[in-house]
Amino acid sequence: MRKELREKIIEVCDLKIEKKGPTVGLSFYAFFKNKNDQPEVLMEAARWWIETHRLDHFEKALKIKDMVLAGA
Repeated sequence: MRKELREKIIEVCDLKIEKKGPTVGLSFYAFFKNKNDQPEVLMEAARWWIETHRLDHFEKALKIKDMVLAGA
């Protein structure tokens, strides 16, 4: 996964955890605006989330952040 996407995922996870606590869940759509202005990056995140790791639609932000930091 590209560096910029990893950084964005960590940033969004940190913000969600800060606002709603350590049990907050999110989907990979949380890392993008409501506009489809980066389809290739959206698909990269979707592949990582769905194909590579077979994650549920909603996962705990803390879990996703830990996975990204671990290089998963």
